[in-house]
Amino acid sequence: VQLLESGGGLVQAGGSMRLSCKASGTILSVFSGNAMDWYRQAPGKRRELVATITSSRSINYTDSVKGRFTISRDNAKRAVYLQMNSLKPEDTAVYFCHMGPDYWGQGTQVTVSS
Repeated sequence: VQLLESGGGLVQAGGSMRLSCKASGTILSVFSGNAMDWYRQAPGKRRELVATITSSRSINYTDSVKGRFTISRDNAKRAVYLQMNSLKPEDTAVYFCHMGPDYWGQGTQVTVSS
């Protein structure tokens, strides 16, 4: 399984950005049956879980992004998305897509300028 993130870049505080993650090398039933997560890692900090969407589309967010970020998935496209609004400088990090048991994308840099 390979996960490929896209959509990162530089944005001003208060702006929006949409990250995409597309999976390849997996059949639809495996992808749709797995929870998908977005993690992020800021310089000098531990990787943290940002959002999760399960196979039944139950969703959880870390407290710091609630009300600003939205995770979604399109099983037919084997894709998961992270819509990020009202971005803050503290959201600056490398964002990683994750699928169980232990598949990771290469990460995409998100930089929010103040």
